[in-house]
Amino acid sequence: MKIMFLAAGNSIHTIRWVNTLARRDHDVYLVFLANQKPELDLISEEVKQYQLKFGGNVSYYTNALELRKIVNKVKPDIVNAHYASGYGTLARMARVRPLVLSVWGSDVYDFPYKNSFSMNLVKKNLNYANEIASTSIAMSKQVEKLLGTDDRQITITPFGVDLSAFDQVSKNTKKEIITIGIIKTLAPKYGILDLIKAFKLLKKRNLPFDIQLLIYGDGPEKMEQQNLINQNQLNNSVFLMGRIANTEVPRVLKTFDIFCVTSVLNSESFGVSAVEAMAASLPVVATNVDGFMEVVDDGVTGIIVKKKDAVSIANGLEKLILDANLRNTMGKAGYERVIKEYKWFDNVNVMERLYRKVID
Repeated sequence: MKIMFLAAGNSIHTIRWVNTLARRDHDVYLVFLANQKPELDLISEEVKQYQLKFGGNVSYYTNALELRKIVNKVKPDIVNAHYASGYGTLARMARVRPLVLSVWGSDVYDFPYKNSFSMNLVKKNLNYANEIASTSIAMSKQVEKLLGTDDRQITITPFGVDLSAFDQVSKNTKKEIITIGIIKTLAPKYGILDLIKAFKLLKKRNLPFDIQLLIYGDGPEKMEQQNLINQNQLNNSVFLMGRIANTEVPRVLKTFDIFCVTSVLNSESFGVSAVEAMAASLPVVATNVDGFMEVVDDGVTGIIVKKKDAVSIANGLEKLILDANLRNTMGKAGYERVIKEYKWFDNVNVMERLYRKVID
């Protein structure tokens, strides 16, 4: 197939999609805004790249003519636009078809509710697409809510993991301290301040084990998080480890005993971070947002706790800290769930079938 992607070139999600499909002998073309070009050499040389002239929000309109020219030149069999509000608008303005529109999260959970213009824009983009793809069942329900109907078929295309990347990394089992970890952008919507507060509560409970919290990532909330650590004298047990490359995620996860994610918004529409943790055989403590509740089987692969509730988060973590057998059992169950539902190459197969359906 000749597949054209309209997506942010600097997103790891985009990079994984285009690289995998190119390796499967498809002709893959990636078109992206001027301010979203790929970093370094992360995209395969087999993927043909087109950087549009303009960047920024208005460029979803101003780049329409240029995109139309690229489409006429390439003549793709199928176009896959990622993000209903941005690239979905660009695809519609350029009258691109046949079109699969992949929704991501905030584009259908948050953006439409800014104002009536945003709501109408997203509805038009969703209705314009030949097919809609969603990474989770929960987000597909949100799309149905926006469209006001459940008659529109939405294909579920989870963003799973390549298990081989996790299986080749050995877990560090010789440790005298229990490590709680998270890998996320340091931004308010991920609720990491709540996690630090929960950790403070755990330290006050005088647990029979030494514990530490490792926070991997970078972002706008970094200084506030460090200040909270300093104010509560947690410098010897809570550490901001900085950003790591996506390729380093399996290795880092294998150094954790418990993975904890504390997002506060339902725009966390698919819990890919939780799935990666389960691929590393880790038990997961996750807040009750849509994406996490779908991928984490409460009481089986992890523990669901209340969002924005440090006490609830601390209680979930304490249960796992005190019970090594429960950690191991949940970790194994999580790995089996990934094998069953979130193997990356099985997920790509679903997307390929969707493409062929639209083309046919």
